[in-house]
Order: sequence, then structure tokens, then C-alpha cells
Amino acid sequence: MGSTSARHDGGLGRRDVIKRSAAIGLITVPTMSFLASCASSDSGGSEKAEKGETSAKNPLGVNKSAPLDFVLFDGGFGTEYATDAVKQYEKAFPEAKVTFTPTQKIQTELQPRFNGGTPPDLIDNSGAEQMDMGVLAGKKQLTDLTALMDAPSFDDPAKKVRDTLRPGVLEMGRLDGDPVWIMYYAYTVYGVWYSQTALDKLDAQYPEDWDAMLALCAKAKKKGVAGWTYAGKYPYYLPFSLYPFIGKIGGREVLDAIDNLEPNAWKHPAVKAAFDAYYELFQKGYILKGTPGLDHIQSQTAWTEGKALFIPNGSWVENEAAKTTPKDFQMKVSAPSGLDSSDKLPFGTIWASGGEPFIVPANAKNPEGGMEQLRVMLSEESSKNFTSKVKSLSAFNGGTDGLTLSTALQAGVDALAKAGDNVLNPRMQDWYVALQKEKIGSGALGEMMAGRMTPAEAVKKCQEFADAAAKDGSIKHFKHQ
Repeated sequence: MGSTSARHDGGLGRRDVIKRSAAIGLITVPTMSFLASCASSDSGGSEKAEKGETSAKNPLGVNKSAPLDFVLFDGGFGTEYATDAVKQYEKAFPEAKVTFTPTQKIQTELQPRFNGGTPPDLIDNSGAEQMDMGVLAGKKQLTDLTALMDAPSFDDPAKKVRDTLRPGVLEMGRLDGDPVWIMYYAYTVYGVWYSQTALDKLDAQYPEDWDAMLALCAKAKKKGVAGWTYAGKYPYYLPFSLYPFIGKIGGREVLDAIDNLEPNAWKHPAVKAAFDAYYELFQKGYILKGTPGLDHIQSQTAWTEGKALFIPNGSWVENEAAKTTPKDFQMKVSAPSGLDSSDKLPFGTIWASGGEPFIVPANAKNPEGGMEQLRVMLSEESSKNFTSKVKSLSAFNGGTDGLTLSTALQAGVDALAKAGDNVLNPRMQDWYVALQKEKIGSGALGEMMAGRMTPAEAVKKCQEFADAAAKDGSIKHFKHQ
């Protein structure tokens, strides 16, 4: 499938395959329910702190002496941005004892606390052990953050917090209806990451269609460099470029149907075309040898060492891979290459959305304190501190004035500008965490990219997983509004 019109061996061209696959019905086999609850609805014996008096400086009515329990995911963004914000909270409430706990074991450490009714006041619910947000919301384990959104912003009392957020952030936190359950603090640009220096050595530009992508990978292979690598142990990283690729080919409605768990959504010809294209990377030997056995850090390290040109990732990668990134690397991100000229959306179509989800548990002892800590973090000062230290945009709509941006961060800003209205926001990873990671990621995409499953088999498997989730009455279901 090296040509957009036809294969040189007389086989089907890409668009012929799309047309044919549209007429093929794939048999679905319902599977057993797999989404286990990660939170109990037990209320436990937690006693909430008495609410304090509201004022201009304390609009949420934080109890000035109530302890604050803050648990942060210690991942690609590190912890310094959060500890700096905690210092601001402690300055405002010197009588309050703040317990700050960084961890990578969010579910392991916090599930017993949820079950016992004694969760923290603020949680950065992220990482490989992220608790399922849909389960938490369905079991009424989250505090409605509308009070925070309607509170005066930290910098300008004339503006509400909601009015200072980047487009789409508020909507992402809603899940279902009007309540706001989640505050996505980072603003993440997902896509295909690369080194401009590596492309310059090949006298190449970033490829805008799949034939150009394959040609560049072939050129790199002759120089002993792989075209792609990815987090083989965590193949749910693949959708960071694969999902917007599907959306570019078939339109955003394809991704909406997948998110909505609609029957036959995965059978859309755009999905098969995208799977076929990625499988071609495996077939032609353009994926770094050993990639299926690499975790996210190992794959990123191989990439920064110049062993592969491209890696699907999010904008946290700059900070997470900083220790192994050469000074002359010139890290950049681009929207996925398209398939061909008949794609529904133009080159530049990208996935960008809120990331790093913060929640205030319903049974938190000091929910006002948790929300106030978020209000502090959504100040211009905290936002600039976050961007300068972790090389990522925040949900605060601004915070880059006066900052010297790295090539990666500038590339993200440029990619958003190029995308314009063509910014996609697939919701699978926050609506159905287990489905996205354990089933579609590991059970289908990872198998396909390792050559253990064909694209047709992967499509069938994804649809089976989605159908099982749609029929599972124990989980909360969501739909694009």
C-alpha cells in the first residue's frame, strides 16, 4: 500500500480498501464486563471542616485553620509547580497544615481511602493508575466545582474563574450535564513528536501525507534510523496520533461515534484505513526493533538518542525526557500526517485538550480548601511558573507573555494556530479509562503494532470491547452533547 492510487503489485489502493471495508460487516461477540469499580459509594465517617466566612480575599469561604490534604501524580510534570502553589496557599492561610503527597500509585494508594470515606481534599488523578473518572462520577464521589468556576479569578475579581480558561476546558470537566466535576489543569497538545535536527540531517521536512511519511521512513532506514517508536508496554499512547489521524480521514463525527460507544463505530472505513496505514509501518520494518517491550521512558530515551524519528506523545514529553534530550535536539510536534488528498479535514488537524485532571472528592474534609488551591493554581503567576518549569501550557488562557518558549512549546503554540477550528478532542481516555488503556490500547492496538493481530482483527476486537462496555450496566455512559 505504498501508493494512494494502487499498489505496484496490483493490489487494492487505499481508497479502494476504504470503499470495500465500508461494505463489510464484522461479526461482534459480546465479552464479559471488564470495567471494575475503583471507588465505593460508602460515605464513611469523614467529618467535613466547618466552612469559613466568605470575603473578597476568601471568596470560597475556606476555613482558615482547616488542614488541606493534597495528593499529586508525580509524572512528566514533576512536583515543583504544585509545591510552589502550595506555598501560596500556606501564605494565605498560615494556620492551615498542608499535607502534600506526590505519588505514581494513585489508585493503589487512594482506592482504600475512597472506600473508607476518607479521601484527600484535592487529587491530581493522572498516570497509569488513574482512577476511572466515569466510575467516580457515577458513584457520586466527586464534588461539583461550579462554585470554583463562578468564583472571582485570582488576578481579576471582575472575571470569574470560568472566564479565564482556554476553550474546551470547562466542557471537558462536565462529563454529563451542567455540573463541573473535573478541572483539567494542563493544556496538552497531542501528536507526532520529532527532532528538527534529525530531519535536517536527512534533508527532510515533516511529511504531510502517508506516502511522504513512508518515503521518509525508508530514507531513514537506509541511514540506520527507525521511522517510529512508541511506548510498547503502554500502547494506549498510540491514539495520541492515531485518533486525530482517524478524525482527519473521516471527520470528527467518527471519533464522536467511537466515544459514544455507538454500534459499528469502529467499523467506519476511516478507522480501517488508519489501522492499515499504521500496520504498514510494522510491515515495512519502520518501527524500532524491540519497541513492543519498551515503556514510555525507554521509548522516549531511544527517540531522544536518535534511534527513531517519530513518537506519538503529549506535550508533557519535553519535561519528562529532558534528562536525555541533547541541547541541539530541537524538539517539535506536528499534527499527524494525512492519508491523502481526499481526507475530510485538512493537514494541521490536531488533538489538543485539557490534561492533568484535578478532582475534589465528595467526601473531602476540606473541599473549599481543595477548590481554593485550584483557584491559586489558575492565577497568571502560577500559570507562568507551570509553563516555564514544565514546558507546557496550562488551562489558564494566557500565561506566556514575557516567557522565552522552547522549540517544543513554540511548536505546540504554532500547531494550535495552524489547526484553527480543526482541534479534535476524543474523550475515550477520560470517559472510559479501562476501555481505552487495557482493552483498546493493550488488547488491540498493541497487538496489531507488534504484528500479532491484523488491522481487520484489531477493528473487530475494538468493536467487541466497545460493545461490551456499552452493554455494561455497572458503568456510567456518556455522550457528546
